[in-house]
Amino acid sequence: MSHRFDPTILREYDMRGVVGRTLFEKDAYALGRSFATRLRHAGGTRIAVGRDGRTSSPMLEAALVAGLTAGGVDVVRIGIGPSPMLYYAEAVLDVDGGIHVTGSHNPKQDNGFKMVLQHRAFFGEDIQDLAALAADGDWLEGAGSVTDVDVCGDYVTRLMAGYGGGTYRIGWDCGNGAAGPAVEALTGVLPGEHHLLFTQVDGEFPNHHPDPSIDANLADLKALVAREGLDFGLAFDGDGDRIAAVDARGRTIAGDQILGILAEPLLRELPGATIVADVKSGQALFDRIAELGGTPLMWKTGHATLKSKMLETGAPLAGELSGHLFFAQDYYGFDDALYAAVRLIRAVHLSGRSLTELVDAMPAVERTPDLRIPVAETRKVGVVAEVRDRLMAQGVVVDETDGVRVTSDSGWWLLRASNTQGALTVRAEAADRPALLGLLATVEATLADSGVDISLSDLLDPT
Repeated sequence: MSHRFDPTILREYDMRGVVGRTLFEKDAYALGRSFATRLRHAGGTRIAVGRDGRTSSPMLEAALVAGLTAGGVDVVRIGIGPSPMLYYAEAVLDVDGGIHVTGSHNPKQDNGFKMVLQHRAFFGEDIQDLAALAADGDWLEGAGSVTDVDVCGDYVTRLMAGYGGGTYRIGWDCGNGAAGPAVEALTGVLPGEHHLLFTQVDGEFPNHHPDPSIDANLADLKALVAREGLDFGLAFDGDGDRIAAVDARGRTIAGDQILGILAEPLLRELPGATIVADVKSGQALFDRIAELGGTPLMWKTGHATLKSKMLETGAPLAGELSGHLFFAQDYYGFDDALYAAVRLIRAVHLSGRSLTELVDAMPAVERTPDLRIPVAETRKVGVVAEVRDRLMAQGVVVDETDGVRVTSDSGWWLLRASNTQGALTVRAEAADRPALLGLLATVEATLADSGVDISLSDLLDPT
């Protein structure tokens, strides 16, 4: 037997595609066979498997489990839950790896798989190796067993371990994603008053799509906070590994701003510690970490790359603008939005100020979302290289951590090749709107020199 995956589902950080178009039941089975082979070659025999609430997840999970057991691996099924609950199971159960069936924050017709092998992120060349094993049919044979384990209660207990966060009135929006039941259990034991939105798992996402990095998806949470006069609100993506927050005034607090709040109590406890943030994060975060006596480290975007860099450097905390936050201090080193919520509540309490006051103290900036520019898949990397070379020839200081990031007196801008599609992505940040538009004009000019004509200002929200 052999199997070939549609190459578009072999992403940098996971496997993900459109069910019935690029992702099928047979792909899940083949993935199980290939991962079982990798696991056994590494000396492992057992794996934890979980899933989100998408309508296609039961089918994909069943095929995945069939492939794993046919490959001679014993499967521990943990059922529906957030991806961090699967990571937790992989960390504490007697297993050698884990796979979560999830489409994360993608549209409802999408689905995929996030993987862990022996407590380490599984990405990049690892995923390509799975495809090669499948194409060759180079699979080990066996007859594994299947058991079911309920870990949600233990997971929530672990989230609360050492909690000392005070008492607040908080809104929680799960967007009908997989985090809902765990959030219900968590808020049942957290002090304070909690108002819950859309905790029922529903793969049709009938209220709004669970991607908190898009401000429009926070409208229900902001309305709840305003209507009930709450202290703040928290929102999660479809598989509960990304978080966003809103303060009492309805202002959105992005992942890098949350990371800056979390950094303060951590650096009091661990002076000088390294904190890793992705290249999309604002300059204010890196400045704040240094101001607090920490060591800021900018790294590549992507939850798997951040997790690996954190492990490599021994950093106790890391995060992305998108809301992936990673905790190694008193935790396991993976990204967990529910644990981030608990730690954020604690950080606000320890600050002696309200979350609104903490946001008031942050530098005011104008920032773009990810501005996506379609280009040919074969051209995107070359364009970034051309821009880099021209800038360096002009004497411009270029940060090449992940693409091209340029900082000036006006602010900073970033140009990257997308990891997931034929596109370039641009981000920029400045003190005010005119300065931001000036930065975007600079990017437009340098892209035009590579034959990419685009009006970036037209891609901004006109407000």
